[in-house]
Amino acid sequence: MKMLKGIRACVFDAYGTIFDFATATARCPDIPDDKRAALTALWRDKQLQYTWLRSLQGCHADFEQVTADALDFALESFSLENPALRERLLALYRTLQAFPEVADTLRQLREAGFATAILSNGTPLMLQSAVRASGLEGLFDAVLSAEAVQVFKTHPRVYEYALQQLGLKAEQISFQSSNGWDAYAASAFGMRVIWCNRYDQRPERLPGAPDHVIRSLSELPRLLGRCDAG
Repeated sequence: MKMLKGIRACVFDAYGTIFDFATATARCPDIPDDKRAALTALWRDKQLQYTWLRSLQGCHADFEQVTADALDFALESFSLENPALRERLLALYRTLQAFPEVADTLRQLREAGFATAILSNGTPLMLQSAVRASGLEGLFDAVLSAEAVQVFKTHPRVYEYALQQLGLKAEQISFQSSNGWDAYAASAFGMRVIWCNRYDQRPERLPGAPDHVIRSLSELPRLLGRCDAG
């Protein structure tokens, strides 16, 4: 597998890539077992739909509000409306657990000389909370939120914001996302992209294409080698 050259920073999507969004419902015993997987999927699907629709409408609300709105839709869909359950799930979402390989992968990348960052739709407070809860403090040089540009991925302004904050060109960044739509959009923007296809998704029919497709972030360090600071 051909290694990527000229990379200075590794930038990661957060939800589904670094943090496992399924761990919110998994840690909530009040959800019936026969509805847990479906609730998780619908909550996530509506969350993403609302980011895209709000971006198209020009009606921005922060990701915490979008996440709550999506949860309300999902709970009602499964006749699980309950204020206490709602608040419990939103609290658990703020403390999502990281995938098992994340911490070691980040340490390897930093030891190899790469800068590391998150670029996410999540609000700064949501991201800080998840980083802290997962024990990942000190493993990122920057935690970047789309809230700074008041629009969600896949709008180019979000990816441009990462370049501005890191002081790098698009081709100097390796962008990792588990979301195909995000991976393809970052590629179309000009970043080098590694799609961490955790969920065995089919290739997207969109502009751009990932440079590599992996199943776990543990595969990432060998694709990059060591950072050549130039």
